[in-house]
Amino acid sequence: MKSRNLIYSLIGLLSSSTLVELLIINNTQAQSPNSQHNTHHPSTQTTLRQRGMMMGAVDQHFIEMMIPHHQQAVEMANLALTRAKHLETKKLAQAIKTEQAREIQQMRTWYKAWYGKEVPATSMSGMGMKMPMHHDMRGMDVDLEALKNAPDFDREFISQMIPHHQMAVMMAQMMIKSGTRPELRNLAQSMIKTQTAEIAQMRQWYQAWYQPAAR
Repeated sequence: MKSRNLIYSLIGLLSSSTLVELLIINNTQAQSPNSQHNTHHPSTQTTLRQRGMMMGAVDQHFIEMMIPHHQQAVEMANLALTRAKHLETKKLAQAIKTEQAREIQQMRTWYKAWYGKEVPATSMSGMGMKMPMHHDMRGMDVDLEALKNAPDFDREFISQMIPHHQMAVMMAQMMIKSGTRPELRNLAQSMIKTQTAEIAQMRQWYQAWYQPAAR
């Protein structure tokens, strides 16, 4: 539940930032048809500063939520390294662990440099925004207990990791659209490329291992 609320708060912030941007543009255009004059208008400068603050908050919020999201994937990967039966699953788990642990450390470094403090440990439950449930987003929570006790670990791992990756891809796409830091935008692009490929690979394995074509 905390994980799902976490994602909703990011969606809410990114959606709000997009809305604010549109309102600022419309308000600026309505003030005067002279765009050159508007550039130096005090009220326009104020709205542009407000837009900058909002968009900057997107960057900060993204890190605060992507780190615990990555940490979930690392926990799942650690379980896979000891419990998975398929060598392919173990290799994927190691790749996920290595890549996302590196990204976690990179985001922590950026956060400290940009905001002068460590990433809040309570970021997963401390967000105040709420979003209504969407049917495509159900089942996004990681259930580590179910994974630990699954009779077929590989099947459960894939069933949980695919939607978990899909959520990360969606968050990264929103970051590219609404974020301001080029470092984060580049990281988001890398996440999309890597995790989209991993989703496709896991789907192929699931089809081969659990849904063989009828003879």
